[in-house]
Amino acid sequence: MSDSIIKVEGLGKKYIIAHEGSERYTALRDVITRKAKKMVSKSKAVKRSKEEFWALKDINFEIKRGEAVGIIGRNGAGKSTLLKILSRITEPTTGRIELNGRVASLLEVGTGFHPELTGRENIFLNGAILGMSRAEIKRKFDEIVDFSGVEKFLDTPVKRFSSGMYVRLAFGVAAHLEPEILVVDEVLAVGDGEFQKKCLGKMDEVSHKEGRTVLFVSHNMGMISQLCNQGILLQKGTVIHSGKTSDVINSYLEQTSNQVERIEREKGFTGNHFQSIFMGDSNLEEKNEYQFDEEICISIRLNLPEFNDSLELAMRLMDRNKRAVFTIHEKLDVFRNKTEQIQVKVSIPPKFITPGRYSWLMCINHPGIRLYDLQDDILPFNIVDTGSDFARYDIAEIGSVFAKYSITKI
Repeated sequence: MSDSIIKVEGLGKKYIIAHEGSERYTALRDVITRKAKKMVSKSKAVKRSKEEFWALKDINFEIKRGEAVGIIGRNGAGKSTLLKILSRITEPTTGRIELNGRVASLLEVGTGFHPELTGRENIFLNGAILGMSRAEIKRKFDEIVDFSGVEKFLDTPVKRFSSGMYVRLAFGVAAHLEPEILVVDEVLAVGDGEFQKKCLGKMDEVSHKEGRTVLFVSHNMGMISQLCNQGILLQKGTVIHSGKTSDVINSYLEQTSNQVERIEREKGFTGNHFQSIFMGDSNLEEKNEYQFDEEICISIRLNLPEFNDSLELAMRLMDRNKRAVFTIHEKLDVFRNKTEQIQVKVSIPPKFITPGRYSWLMCINHPGIRLYDLQDDILPFNIVDTGSDFARYDIAEIGSVFAKYSITKI
């Protein structure tokens, strides 16, 4: 038997987008005016133009039995379209797919469920769709119900389920009815932190212990890193990198780090001021996406014509809710040289800032006397979890810094 379970060759998916007229929107007054004109004169019909859009184009890859593959890329890269084709929900426009096994997919809340049927009935319906016999479904029934935690509502129509209950039951069915290929999209984000941990543990078990194949789409690089041994990076509907997960994640982070902010002040300022500020890695290569275990460096050049010995540089890291994470303040006299300019590099150690979105507030001041230059909400950047111990708790609030501590037996 071939070791390949999925083989994709020349896969493409085309959609036709219709454009009506050139107006961005139509207001009520426009409709009334148009109708009035038609009453008094023959008006030309609004022309409709059509445009071809390739969501996927010339996709080629092969997945071996038992591999866990993370599919990553920006929004609109074609990830969900690819999973829908692999799950046989939609047909490709070009190319061919070879699947050597049953596929169970969880792409949207309630995929494969009938809203009028109860949870119990949907377990049997979904199992039958996957090609399972009634005896096989009965054998796994109690395990599915226990995992999903919806026993109390098992005989309630699923249209009355919350989105979280839907996902719990749908994932329980998909993961426990022993498909050879399990396909999971971002839908797990609907569940709470504890359920996400449970699902990821089950996916890990399915892949690594039971030798089945998992395809997983997520924007959480930590989850991808922990769960998957292979990765596929999509960009604008094409595969730009495939292979070892860590290499694919690095390519993705490089792709998203192109747009960086740099503060550059033109000549003409009087008094003490920032001349330039930018962020980068340990080599000061500019970027705005950092792995959680990567050093962050900020280069700051100051012009200080009104220097005094009490002058300070202050920096405050702000989280996405504009709350202070920590503050740095340093007297500048230790860096003084014969010129008015001072250039410093501030280094933030790896594994210190937790994943999230941040920005800086910086100022030059004479404490309690005068504020010279204030730069607020500058240099926005992201910390990405690429495999910390907290990666499985994607939606949990874990704070803004990784604490340094020791635990000893007493």
